[in-house]
Amino acid sequence: MNQIDLNHRNAIVTGGARGIGRAIAERLLASGARVSLWDVDAAALAQASAEMGTPDTVHTATVDLANLVSVQAATEATVKAFGKLDILVNNAGITGGNAKTWEIDPADWQRVMDINLNGPFFCCRSVVPHLLKNGYGRIVSIASIAGKEGNPNAAHYSASKAGVIALTKSLGKELATSNITVNAVTPAVIATDILLQMQQSHIDYMLSKIPMGRFGKKEEAAALVAWLCSEDCSFTTAAVFDLSGGRATY
Repeated sequence: MNQIDLNHRNAIVTGGARGIGRAIAERLLASGARVSLWDVDAAALAQASAEMGTPDTVHTATVDLANLVSVQAATEATVKAFGKLDILVNNAGITGGNAKTWEIDPADWQRVMDINLNGPFFCCRSVVPHLLKNGYGRIVSIASIAGKEGNPNAAHYSASKAGVIALTKSLGKELATSNITVNAVTPAVIATDILLQMQQSHIDYMLSKIPMGRFGKKEEAAALVAWLCSEDCSFTTAAVFDLSGGRATY
């Protein structure tokens, strides 16, 4: 594992109790950061916290990302625990299942938008003022290649991730002179439990699009995110980084 210096940095990772989020949190911890794990699953948070670090290095907050009040409360709790904030990783997301666009239940559409797009917006809205106060920050959002290319039978997921990309570009330009970088990562498919939310035919479709012939590993995503969270990432903002095994076409 290459060394990345995140000493004395305090990070928030949403959806940090499992999957990509947990892998990102573990990589940030290994790089010297303190990490606040945000997740809706309190039991999973407790287990992850017990396995990952000490009370001095790992903080947890049970958060409903679709609720601005909940996000604001978690932000204040994290500031109280760490003293300041340096890094926000918007990782949490859901797929919403698979269906033709005209057959998607409006409630499913809304839930995907609430978690995948409103969630990152609420987090940025709550955290950015603290980064501005410090005069430093790194924001990384996990979007998807689906947000660039659009996956059939996943219009809600694809649209939500396209929104994350646009949010990244807008916010990055707004903060460009503030020593705060804002970037997004667009994975193809990373092998995690999120695949359990998808039909096998959709999984097979996505795999067929990847020239490397395999899904990505959560550790590979964590490595890229760790660099984007570092001081070395200083002249890159409002950018999108593909993690697609060659699938990305633009």
